[in-house]
Amino acid sequence: MNYPSKNLIFQNHHIDSERWVDFKPRNNDIVIATTLKAGTTWTQALVVNLLFPNQNFPKNVTEFSPWLDSTDFPIEVVLKELNGQKHRRVIKTHLPLDALHFFPEIKYIYVSRDGRDVALSLWNHHLNYIPEVYDMMNNSPQLIGDKFPHPPDDFHTYWRDWCTKGWFDWESDGYPFWSHLQGVQSWWNYRHLPNILFMNYADMKKDIKASIKKIAKFLDIDVESDRINDVEKKISIEAMREAAETYVPDAGASWQGGAKTFINKGINGRWKDILSPDELTLYDLACDKVLSPDCRDWLENGGDIS
Repeated sequence: MNYPSKNLIFQNHHIDSERWVDFKPRNNDIVIATTLKAGTTWTQALVVNLLFPNQNFPKNVTEFSPWLDSTDFPIEVVLKELNGQKHRRVIKTHLPLDALHFFPEIKYIYVSRDGRDVALSLWNHHLNYIPEVYDMMNNSPQLIGDKFPHPPDDFHTYWRDWCTKGWFDWESDGYPFWSHLQGVQSWWNYRHLPNILFMNYADMKKDIKASIKKIAKFLDIDVESDRINDVEKKISIEAMREAAETYVPDAGASWQGGAKTFINKGINGRWKDILSPDELTLYDLACDKVLSPDCRDWLENGGDIS
């Protein structure tokens, strides 16, 4: 079996790929992998509600299901939490596959979303950071690379940078975070591996019951129709907003308006009323540099992986 190899190091204001070095996998571990604003929190909620039917979560979800590559907390603290868990573990990553320590014995759910929707959601996410976030990131002695910039008030400016600039030298999109497109392609190249399940956010929006069933089957979790219905109710946008502090990183303290701001509209296609033909051409050019045609088709339209 041809497994992916790690050949890139991602270290910036948000992430450090080397935090995975001392991670010790267990055979039943679950990793939810996405780029930013592509359906991570929703998928995380789906999985933990499958694992804890009565929502008897041991802690807030992001405390027991951490974003391992995030530099928010010391890695020793995060690994101590994970190593002490007796239940099935769920870990989150936003790394491309060529920057991740890959383990054939565990299961990965890779979730992605049309880049045009990602960029708009990411701008809203970035726009609502409170000042303390910048202070914490940019004044940290552990900061690697340039400081994290404030976003422009205008989405059109944000869009141009996101489509034409990369944070790292080897990227051509995704500024000021990291590449969405290269991240997707890195996982797409290994879609044949049996321990990676691809989920498209658009498919999940279209038929969440089918998505719950598909993920449960992949994770070897037996579910009846009543259980599927129950998970569907618990991860509806209304239910998640009501319990936002349970699901959102640091209970939403990093965003103006708190956790409910983090769980935004979750709507696809809003870019159609915002971006001009010339601006969409920038996206086409960005995709042409990075994505294979079949990967782009799946990213924008969803459907089964062949």
